Amino acid sequence: MAEGTWEKLSQVAVLGAEYDSPERQPHPKCLEGTRVDLLKFIYGLLDKREKSQIVWLHGTAGVGKSAVAFTVAERMNGLKVTEETKTETRLAGTFFFSRKHTNRSTTGHFFATLAYQLASNFPSVQKDVNRAICENPAVLNASMSLREQMKALFRRPLWHLESRLRECPPPVFVVDALDECKPETVADLISLLGQALRDPELPVVHILLTSRSDEHIRKAIQKEEMRTLVCEIPVNTSGEGIAGTISLDGEDVDNDIHVFLKHSFTELCSRHPDFPQPTADKLTRLANRAGRRFIVASTMMKFVDDGYNDPRDRLELMLELTNELLPGTEVYKLYNCILATCSDPNRAYEHLAIVAALADPLPISQISKLLGPGQGSDIATVLVQLRSFMDISADSSKPVNIYHSSIRDYVSDFSNCTLPGLQPITAPHSVLAYSSFRLMIQDLPKSTDLLDALSELKEHNLAMQNDDPKSLQQSLAFIVEPPEPLRVLTGLLWLRGVRGPGMRSWLETLNGRAWLQTQGGEDYLRTQKGEDWLQTWFGGHWLHAHAGHTWLQTESGRGWLQSGPGWQWTQRRRQFAGDPGEPMSLETWRGQDSLETISGQGWLETPGGREWLRTQTGGEWLQTQTGEEWLQSRRGEEWLQTSTGQVWLTQTPTGREWLQTQRGREWLQTQGGEGWLMTPGGRKWLQTEDGRRWPQTEDGQRWLMTKDGQRWLMTPGGQEWLQTEDGRRWLQTEDGREWLRMTPGGQEWLQTQGGEGWLMTPGGRKWLQTEDGRMWLMTEDGQRWLMTKDGQRWLMTPGGQEVAADRKRARVAADRERARVAEDRGRAGMVADRGRERLAADLGRTRLATCTE
Repeated sequence: MAEGTWEKLSQVAVLGAEYDSPERQPHPKCLEGTRVDLLKFIYGLLDKREKSQIVWLHGTAGVGKSAVAFTVAERMNGLKVTEETKTETRLAGTFFFSRKHTNRSTTGHFFATLAYQLASNFPSVQKDVNRAICENPAVLNASMSLREQMKALFRRPLWHLESRLRECPPPVFVVDALDECKPETVADLISLLGQALRDPELPVVHILLTSRSDEHIRKAIQKEEMRTLVCEIPVNTSGEGIAGTISLDGEDVDNDIHVFLKHSFTELCSRHPDFPQPTADKLTRLANRAGRRFIVASTMMKFVDDGYNDPRDRLELMLELTNELLPGTEVYKLYNCILATCSDPNRAYEHLAIVAALADPLPISQISKLLGPGQGSDIATVLVQLRSFMDISADSSKPVNIYHSSIRDYVSDFSNCTLPGLQPITAPHSVLAYSSFRLMIQDLPKSTDLLDALSELKEHNLAMQNDDPKSLQQSLAFIVEPPEPLRVLTGLLWLRGVRGPGMRSWLETLNGRAWLQTQGGEDYLRTQKGEDWLQTWFGGHWLHAHAGHTWLQTESGRGWLQSGPGWQWTQRRRQFAGDPGEPMSLETWRGQDSLETISGQGWLETPGGREWLRTQTGGEWLQTQTGEEWLQSRRGEEWLQTSTGQVWLTQTPTGREWLQTQRGREWLQTQGGEGWLMTPGGRKWLQTEDGRRWPQTEDGQRWLMTKDGQRWLMTPGGQEWLQTEDGRRWLQTEDGREWLRMTPGGQEWLQTQGGEGWLMTPGGRKWLQTEDGRMWLMTEDGQRWLMTKDGQRWLMTPGGQEVAADRKRARVAADRERARVAEDRGRAGMVADRGRERLAADLGRTRLATCTE
């Protein structure tokens, strides 16, 4: 290969992506005696010569995918292609992706890196690689078509090896952590690798591919054209010589983690002779808490052996921390526990998030300089407490490296950290952006060369043609003032899509206000972030300006005026101007659609929103699917408890209609609905025609047997309902009879005027003849009622006479029973007397005989 071409290839090849690169130290590796079944299975697949295949090893974060990938790569590198060769090994190339390194997080130089390693391992293909680069030098450009790169730098050199490797064990490529590659090109990469492996003109080659089980990777792997190529792990291996399922987190992993911990503590003892080897019980406890995740076990060891604290104290602290963790707990919970040991967990979390957000790792000294004398003053003392999370070299010139991608995931979303008392932090990317701007401004030369160049942007813009790259003419059309460096940088970030709350200040500049009048600005104002900005002081100020007035006349502006925030802004403006006007309604589809947003639903809780809900339009909206879903939400249920909500339920047609719907009936069964039924509004509704019908429904009858329902039955409204035809029918049901028989309320009601009146109805008379009714008549309350005029009249009825006859027969039977008992007692007394006389005679004869003797 020509020296110049080889040098170009070596410059673009990502050397840090090689499996044994110093950039990846410390290298994760499977200890001897661990992962035995898994490695044996993978090696068996890689030895097959029938056809090329992709071995996809996937699993959750921290289960040891990279350690397996490194171990396989190391083994393949130790195996020669033939016995005669001295340099050619079965390891054709490796690429270990990583989000913390920009050149390892894209596919831009993926095939160039593999071509460089392939040509280094097989010198015979160097001419093919050289020829491909000479024919198209742009193939080394990261923005070149990935397909063209694959053809020139992957397929072409492999084609040259077809006859050379025909009778040899297949060469192997190892690709690790594909999930850490930017997702937009992953599907293309998988498809192109599959296309190459299906090519009949290429030699049999295998690719070991590891990743998390992310959806975009799974979809690309499981496409129809890939099915015959892919061997997926986890895999059920029953019947293949290995029992059970081969996976990264199978039952054998418990023993592997135990071996790992024992090995790690042995190494620690060799460096600290006074450190006592943990007992078997402690090792088992730690291994159990790891939950088959090597990252948890590894983090435990890094915490104990941080090179800064006494490992004996750290081990006891780790045992104490893991007592709070369930076996197999999420790694984030362990991270919470470790973070809690820092002197200032808030500060530690903040600095950990900043280090994790760096595009490329930096040394501590450079991080401190980047953050400045304020925020960066304690970076060294804080990071030293986080040695469990990151590799901090004794050499201050070496970068700080996060140990595992799960740590970056942990701090990427504040909700992942559930440590009590932790305060939200400024977004780390915003902190880094601001710090970078500050350094750039400080380092600007005193001359105005840069400022002059930036000022000329507008002049260059006027000279641009419509077909200029990236449409810069349109993008820069808003520039109307000589730029100030920080504002220019902020504006450029804004245009690239970085539009967090900390960047909104740019909209206050002349350029920002001019941009709001472009199509991009109008599109932004229609987003949630744009709506949020319009509610700020500066957003409101802009709406009052000429540009804001102009925007309000557009379709987007008119739509916003009909939204919740827009309605609120209009009301404030009218109040300020002393013109209350008529309440604006949300009658347009766009206005009602805005209520689905967070800000729109928040507006419903304001006085203005509640007032709108009382209007006809508001009532109609509550009957839409969105409105009904809102009523089922916490906010909606809370609103129904307010006076406005209760007025809507009881005094408006839409509210009463809603209570008859399925959702309304379901709401009445909730705690909020049952509570509302006991309010004055709810009781009043129960007296309406609709309310009186509701207890007859299945849901209503179930409610009547609850404590609230039974309390309601004792209210004037409930007792009035019991006198209605519906109430009387309910008293004949099983629930009604149970209420009368089993509850104090039912017993008390029978003594009321309403209850006594009901007893004289056909339903009441029928009940009196039942077993429950007759049992009641035998009670003190029932006897008292029989002495009343109604009771006496009832006794004259056929049913009453029958009961009276039964009572008479019962009394006669009782009298007879009492007489029989008395007679039996008399007879028993006579027998007893005779027995006593006989006993006395016997005793007399006994004494006489004794005296005679």
